[in-house]
Formats: sequence, structure tokens, C-alpha cells
Amino acid sequence: MIKYIDNLARALLGMEFKELSKEEKKVIESIANEESIVENVNDTYQEELSFGEDLADKVSRFVGSWSFILFFSAIMVCWVIYNSFLVLDPLKPFDPYPYILLNLGLSTLAAIQAPVIMMSQNRQSEKDKLKVDAGYEVSLKTDLEIMMLNQKIDELSEFIKNNVGKINQ
Repeated sequence: MIKYIDNLARALLGMEFKELSKEEKKVIESIANEESIVENVNDTYQEELSFGEDLADKVSRFVGSWSFILFFSAIMVCWVIYNSFLVLDPLKPFDPYPYILLNLGLSTLAAIQAPVIMMSQNRQSEKDKLKVDAGYEVSLKTDLEIMMLNQKIDELSEFIKNNVGKINQ
């Protein structure tokens, strides 16, 4: 089998099997084993995520939505209104104007959100790279399979051309 794979690599890509890239080796092995090379990268990648990575993706998805913007805007408006009306009341408001506690909360939220969103974006970049690699593998295998089919058709045509005269006699 190893000899067959090495010959296949030489015939299709013009290189020794050991000189091929990881993706090219995977394609040659799938041709030799007559296996499909297509895989759903989304499912594969999702299965490999840790709890923290999955949570960061979900938080990023929520934080980057209109639901979050509207929800958080409503909280801020309520905060400002509540603390502004307490100024008129003899009781002391817990966060009087200029709303220092609110600013602290917003700064803390921004400090936590930024790394979580960046982690999620980095993972999305990794996932995109996996999709590109998978696309390359499928494309390469398709090209090689078409080359093999063309070679077989050429051999069949040559066989027919050489044997048509013999059949007619």
C-alpha cells in the first residue's frame, strides 16, 4: 500500500509522498483508499471547543447584537433617571451626577468585553483557516480525480482507435 501511495503521489503531483504538504498527503491517501475527503469543519471545530471558548463565543454573539444594545441602553437610561430624581429627594442618591459608579461599571464592562470578543474573533480566524484548508483539499482531490479520469478516457480512446481496424476485419 505504501508503494502504491508513493507511486500515486509521483504520478499525480510529480513529487515523492514524503515531500508533500499535510493537505496533499491527506488527498493522496483519500484517493488511494477511495474515501471521501469532505468534512463539515463547523461541526469538527465546535466539538473541539472548551467550555470557556464556547462561553466566550456565546457572550460575543450576545454582546454584538441589537438585543444587548437596547437592553443596556434601557439600563443606562433607568440608572440616570433614577439617580437624577433622587437628587430632588432628601435621600442621598447612591450614584449622583456625574454618575461615577455608572462610569466605573461601563469601563469594567468594556475591559472585560474586549478580550472576550478578541478571543472569539481569533477562533473565527482559526475556523476560517480550517475552511480554506478543507476547500483546498477538496479542490485538489477533484482536480486529481479529473486528471485520472482524463487519463483513463485517453487510454480507452487509444485502445478503441487501435482495435477498431481489427474488429472490422
